[in-house]
Amino acid sequence: WLLCSVLSAKSVRAPREVQRKWLKTTILGACAVLAGPLLWSSLGGDDGVTEVLAHRGEILPGRFIEVPCSEDYDSHRRFEGCSPRKCGRGITDTVITRDEAQRIRSIAEKGLSLGGSDGGASILDLHSGALSVGKHFVNLYRYFGDKIQTVFSEEDFQLYRDVRRKVQLTIAQAFGISASSLYLTKPTFFSRINSTQARTAHDEYWHAHVDKVTYGSFDYTSLLYLSDYLDDFGGGRFVFVEEGANKTVEPRAGRVSFFTSGSENLHRVEKVHWGTRYAVTIAFTCNPDHGIADPVFT
Repeated sequence: WLLCSVLSAKSVRAPREVQRKWLKTTILGACAVLAGPLLWSSLGGDDGVTEVLAHRGEILPGRFIEVPCSEDYDSHRRFEGCSPRKCGRGITDTVITRDEAQRIRSIAEKGLSLGGSDGGASILDLHSGALSVGKHFVNLYRYFGDKIQTVFSEEDFQLYRDVRRKVQLTIAQAFGISASSLYLTKPTFFSRINSTQARTAHDEYWHAHVDKVTYGSFDYTSLLYLSDYLDDFGGGRFVFVEEGANKTVEPRAGRVSFFTSGSENLHRVEKVHWGTRYAVTIAFTCNPDHGIADPVFT
């Protein structure tokens, strides 16, 4: 993303060149996923016609809509038995409990209490350590050092890993692939969005985008919502942008929304008008070269 690409060494402090590169790449990816290219910004306005795929009051054991795959995957290396041949989008409210969602949200709240963007969108990436602070990012682990062990616990990280595994199994089952062929990929991160005016381009999370285009490693994208639409925040619905009528998912704590990452699932997030919206984006790739490890509490 335009402004994310000019991050200085001052704003991203890492002990080694490899770690600096990883952190910067994660930030760029998260910016792309949150902001999306302006190419799509004119599509799918808040006042457009929408059909609701999942209402906030519903408790869905599972809803899956198959859509034709785009050609985006053809320009990337294919992995038989994993790379999308069946494309679509799914929603479930029975994989992650509301209690688990509340506990996961507390991890985000604790981490983001150390910083936070001056604009409306903040990110926390436990893998690379990327944390929004003002108009920039820092490496959480390097910048705060041993203080981190007083903020998080091993139980926090274990819960995060357990939730990731449940989401991974859900995606594998829905698309008829082996969970072992899916690899966690970056950026995977918490997001906190409120109605504060955007200060930089990476605060502009509401532009429509395609994950496979903006970040090529993505094959399957998921979001775990950690707060409730109309109870905790207004606006902020997830929108699949389509001709005729957009398809909308209303967040509720514990709801998992997942989809193949190509142009068949062009999407955006409505602007948050009030309150605070929490979610965690968890992305998977079929390419082991693009895989990342779970975060480890040390």
